[in-house]
Amino acid sequence: MAIIVDAATRLVVQGITGREGQFHALRNRDYGTNVVAGVTPGKGGEAVEGVPVFDSVRDAMAETKPNTSMVFVPARFAADAIYEAVDAGIETVICITEGIPAHDMLRIYNYIRPRGVTLVGPNCPGVLSPGKANVGIIPAEIFSPGPVGLVSRSGTLTYQIGNELTQLGVGQSTIVGIGGDPVVGTSFIDALERFEADPETRFVVMVGEIGGSEEEKAAAFIAERMTKPVVGYIAGRTAPPGKTMGHAGAIISGSAGTAKAKQEALEARGVRVGTNPTEAARLVADLVAGAR
Repeated sequence: MAIIVDAATRLVVQGITGREGQFHALRNRDYGTNVVAGVTPGKGGEAVEGVPVFDSVRDAMAETKPNTSMVFVPARFAADAIYEAVDAGIETVICITEGIPAHDMLRIYNYIRPRGVTLVGPNCPGVLSPGKANVGIIPAEIFSPGPVGLVSRSGTLTYQIGNELTQLGVGQSTIVGIGGDPVVGTSFIDALERFEADPETRFVVMVGEIGGSEEEKAAAFIAERMTKPVVGYIAGRTAPPGKTMGHAGAIISGSAGTAKAKQEALEARGVRVGTNPTEAARLVADLVAGAR
């Protein structure tokens, strides 16, 4: 089955005529993702290497019936792009754009939740279900199909752990980059809940980082609701307090949000936590090998 994206994904790319939007739309298509349309206001009727371009998501919906949108729109327009996709009836929105203000994302979050829309991001690498579909900027060639679900706030750490798992002969069901902003559409708990319900996922890796309390909330959820083994890794062990580290949400305030506190919360609930990405991958590989 995989989660969020799969062989049934029909993708519309908002911002397809921009340099990055075009590059990744075609890269996703080359992987096998069914890219059915693109949207750029004022460029309706054009095409990007065979992908029809429409002026609005509503127009694209009427002609090509997408169920998923990838947002590659500049930050000042990205919030409106998300609203447009949701109002047109898109079920899943994956927003790659970085720099959307947190207060705009709070409004969006409260707008989409009652409508049952899945939003991944913003400021995320996207979602990959190896062998099925890739929506975003994840380098799919370093991943392979298998039983491990991977959810992360960090794109590059996702790539590293996924690549190390592949090298150890362990494939993945779905890779979800939830994004590193303070307010994102999909939380760790949202992804963990989906992995728990997915029959193709037998093990889960959760990659967190300093800042906020989402990892601690996820630890409680794992203890109460997860039956599948979870391995963790928390980035930012040496990060100084009061400084944003890479992501807008990666900042330690006082004694809250430290890597140590997050690791202790996970370990107290029985989650094994690697001290580095390589150790995390090996912990997962050992679990998989023990289950064979």
